[in-house]
Amino acid sequence: MIQFKPVRLEDRSVIERYTMPSGITNCDLAFANMYCWQEVFRSAWAEVGGFLVIRFQIGGGKKIGYMQPVGPGDFAPIIPLLREDAHAHGQRLRIIGLTDQGRDMIRRMHVGEFAFESDRALEDYIYAADDLRNLPGRRYQPKRNHMNRFTAEYPDYRYEQLQPRHFDECMRLEREWRRAHEGHTSELCAEQRAMQRAFENFDALGMLGGALFVGDRLAAFTYGSAVNDHTFDTHVEKADIEFDGAFTAINKLFAEHLPARFTLINREEDLGLDGLRRAKLSYHPVAIAHKFTAIRLHPDEIACKELWQEAFGDDDAFTDAFLIRYYSRRRMLGIERDGHTVAMLHLLPFRSALGRTTYIYGVATAAACRGQGLATKLMHEAMERIAAQGDDAAVLIPTPGQQWLRAFYERFGFAGDLPACFRSEDGFDFGTGDPATDRAMVWRRDASAPLPEQLELTCAIPN
Repeated sequence: MIQFKPVRLEDRSVIERYTMPSGITNCDLAFANMYCWQEVFRSAWAEVGGFLVIRFQIGGGKKIGYMQPVGPGDFAPIIPLLREDAHAHGQRLRIIGLTDQGRDMIRRMHVGEFAFESDRALEDYIYAADDLRNLPGRRYQPKRNHMNRFTAEYPDYRYEQLQPRHFDECMRLEREWRRAHEGHTSELCAEQRAMQRAFENFDALGMLGGALFVGDRLAAFTYGSAVNDHTFDTHVEKADIEFDGAFTAINKLFAEHLPARFTLINREEDLGLDGLRRAKLSYHPVAIAHKFTAIRLHPDEIACKELWQEAFGDDDAFTDAFLIRYYSRRRMLGIERDGHTVAMLHLLPFRSALGRTTYIYGVATAAACRGQGLATKLMHEAMERIAAQGDDAAVLIPTPGQQWLRAFYERFGFAGDLPACFRSEDGFDFGTGDPATDRAMVWRRDASAPLPEQLELTCAIPN
């Protein structure tokens, strides 16, 4: 059993002995981030087989995850130890924040055992430090214009290195910003508590920061710390929006004052927020760094993936996304022979104008077992379950180009040929891959009402 220890200030030198030479730019591996967000993520660390391993609570919840092990060489041999630790906590193994190389290493050494996915909302924006310092060329002309307007409108501005004497004013600015955007400041949010912890241990954490003033008024501040020997991570950047251009100014001025050894700047994720994504892209990152999640699959998930890819030809990216986000053994009906799943379908809850709706998805039979009535057996089971749980409707999309399937599904009460549009929080494609061929057949408990001209279906499975 791995002996994990909570992240403490005195652990910085040991942890950074691994992270600083690693070349990994993931902001989650900055020691200051681990320490300042300890209250939420409960990060703990251990040295295992010459690697640094970080364990934490995903999203501050009950599920535990492990960061990509950091160290020289191939970490794949320690994966079984992480799996044992996860199992000791009653959980499956989840490895978070994998680089492309880390994903490929696990995929190569543990063939077929894991599903992989990178959430675009959590990928880090990496910039050339000199680009942010100098704003060169035509593509940065809008940023230079913005900076020029700021200096012209506020000629009494000044930039200072962030010091303890500024911290109270920084917290005040943050509270004012949060009040304007969220309408309350009665309790400190997690980010504010992380800021307090950063300010209380600023030097010990190796933080660097900057403050921008207009006259005697704080207009913006920022701070961060090193991720590795050449990459700086900007943890926080706040500005008073009454000062037009304050964000542009603090960004450029802080980059100018960073030590020259930092050739890359990580400005962290966009959290899927459209405005934040546009702002980060407007600075032209040199990379948007993948942070893959690897989830060790259960035997039924491996069997589902194998049959799915045989039947539909979908690639790993699609099938892994389905398994990670939407698969549930409780929602799958399957038939096994000789330890292999040879037929399956999935019953997914949706909402539609028809009422509570089940989407019958991924109906598949192994090629060697077709023509034996397996799909018929599963469809009878599916319709019995749908009726028993009181659903108003069921929907399915026959495989395009296989017209005989319409007659097959008509035997179970399905009718119609409706254009279907699927909605989900993450935009997962539940259709055929081509919206023009997403034509749905419908079963309804009450078939007397006319069908709509188009069917919109909203996934009811929470992300």
